[in-house]
Amino acid sequence: MLKLEVSGGIGSIRIARPEVHNAFNGELVTGIMDAVEAMTENSEVRVILLCSEGRSFCAGADLGWMKGMVTASREDNETGALRMGGLFRALNSCPKPVVARVQGAAIGGGLGLVSCADIVVASTRAKFGLSEVRLGLAPAVISPFVVSKIGESQARRYFLTGERFSAADALSLGLVHEVVEEEELDTAVEEIIASLLKGGPGAQEACKALAREGRLQMTSAALDEDNAKVIAALRVSPEGQEGLAAFFEGRAPGWVPEEGSK
Repeated sequence: MLKLEVSGGIGSIRIARPEVHNAFNGELVTGIMDAVEAMTENSEVRVILLCSEGRSFCAGADLGWMKGMVTASREDNETGALRMGGLFRALNSCPKPVVARVQGAAIGGGLGLVSCADIVVASTRAKFGLSEVRLGLAPAVISPFVVSKIGESQARRYFLTGERFSAADALSLGLVHEVVEEEELDTAVEEIIASLLKGGPGAQEACKALAREGRLQMTSAALDEDNAKVIAALRVSPEGQEGLAAFFEGRAPGWVPEEGSK
């Protein structure tokens, strides 16, 4: 599920669930969070590389995990959302440089991981999206990190439409920093890491803290609790239940107009 390696100052966290497009489940959430914390404390790790196997970077929530959320109570949904929020906060607040290597689709929570990384290198075939609204939900848990990365105006668009967008669009939005051809991806990542290893570890930690100074609204744990309540309420609401049911049944939810109607 996760492959961890520390070598040459690089701590690699590799998601290895290609058969489900590296989608999240409870075990993966806990595993990534534990790995980030362990590598933060490991003095041999200078840079954390977040990557994955297969054609997709991370396709969001695992279908089996989502089905469990549908039948879970509001309280259980809040607990799960808080745990998920803890992962993104741990990654976002990590004092060491975090580089994301995005070779394919980064959807929902996968886009959340991208938003929490310091430097993101993407392949030209990478795709991004926040499709929660099409399930009658909202990207509540990842919203602070996405808004911080792409700004309120663009977040309003992509939160509301759920549309997918290209690596080139992600570059223009500031979500990713560099876009290269697929065969050049590893080389581009290696060059970024080489540049990071030239910086002083203490100075880099201070630089990250300085960059966060202007985002005081993201330092409050109360925000995590509020966002967990939002997504939990939506999941157990009639609209959320209809959206999720429609997704699993392979049909359009009830709020989508029929073709030919106005």
